Amino acid sequence: DAHPMAIMVSVVGALSAFYPDSVNIHDAAQRRLSAIRMVAKMPTIAAIAYKTSIGEPVVYPSNALPFAANFLHMMFATPAEPYKVDPVHAEALEMILLLHADHEQNASTSTVRIASSSQANPFACIAAGIASLWGPAHGGANEAVLRMLGEIGTVERIPAFIAKAKDKADPFRLMGFGHRVYKNFDPRAKLMQKVCHSVFAGLNLEAHPDLQLAQQLEKIALEDEYFVKRSLYPNVDFYSGIVLRALGIPTDMFTVLFAVARTSGWLAQWNESFSDPQQRISRPRQLYSGVARREFVPLAQRGGAEASPRSAEAAPAAAVPSPAFAGAGVVVEPGR
Repeated sequence: DAHPMAIMVSVVGALSAFYPDSVNIHDAAQRRLSAIRMVAKMPTIAAIAYKTSIGEPVVYPSNALPFAANFLHMMFATPAEPYKVDPVHAEALEMILLLHADHEQNASTSTVRIASSSQANPFACIAAGIASLWGPAHGGANEAVLRMLGEIGTVERIPAFIAKAKDKADPFRLMGFGHRVYKNFDPRAKLMQKVCHSVFAGLNLEAHPDLQLAQQLEKIALEDEYFVKRSLYPNVDFYSGIVLRALGIPTDMFTVLFAVARTSGWLAQWNESFSDPQQRISRPRQLYSGVARREFVPLAQRGGAEASPRSAEAAPAAAVPSPAFAGAGVVVEPGR
């Protein structure tokens, strides 16, 4: 019953026990070897995590298949019958992996770099990144798209939910539209849009009402003046979520798949950090913003506390400065 991300965090962290010969982070050759091993093993670990979670036999990787096709093979093949990877599906998955490989200093990438600054081994650093990605605020955006589609339910209900999205007083929000960084169309989304349509072309959408719903929602949003004027175009999370659904990837594997994709970006950031001659351990500055001065109250005089012989002899109340982190309200200034 373990969540696949729990398996990923545990197994990737444990790789350092299997490869103690390649954890010397100061040796460029060992860093490269560790990076190659992780990029190669991540899809295998991810597929094994999936097979384990559904109780099916593990499928070994095939050296005859490319990276993305091999992952689909390990995910969906069974020992009982041959499985042929759909080349359109393999191409779609490869595009998803490429577009999610690296994207600025997001939470998981920053986590990897912070862990790296302590000179932890590479497997531990990547495991830390996976743990950060596991959080729903980071790696769960495309899952939110599918939950939204489930809430809308049918194509006939789209106009009502579009109206709710336009109503500022309504808490409903269209997930997968707009981007906090890209104020116009997400450039990754343009590529994913083409992939999405190519995958849809090979499906019977009548058998996939959720995908039919997504297609109609995309059409309305691209034409509606309200969304166009505000640049609320479908983003990469919208398209990647419905493409993964079309490929048969279960929802709880979405974040796992992004961990597979992000590993190459994380490792590039991790390796780059060692080229910085001024690298030192990351220690963000904390600014205490609580009460500056507090009156010390002896224990015997505090409400609800029973006086003891020792507390009865306590000194009179005196004004003392509060400890550095004694209260709530700590402001973190990163990068110091």
